[in-house]
Amino acid sequence: RHTFATIALDAGTALHDLQDSMGHADPRTTRRYDRARGSLNKAAGYDVARVLA
Repeated sequence: RHTFATIALDAGTALHDLQDSMGHADPRTTRRYDRARGSLNKAAGYDVARVLA
């Protein structure tokens, strides 16, 4: 679910559309995925993936 949300947001999907796709009744639930995206760039796994790509 997290990967789906992250990829969709990175691709430019509107938060409201993602909320509908994920079946979230409350938009605050969907916003958590959006806020968490920024911290992914700091993850060591992303640094390794950039080197391997």
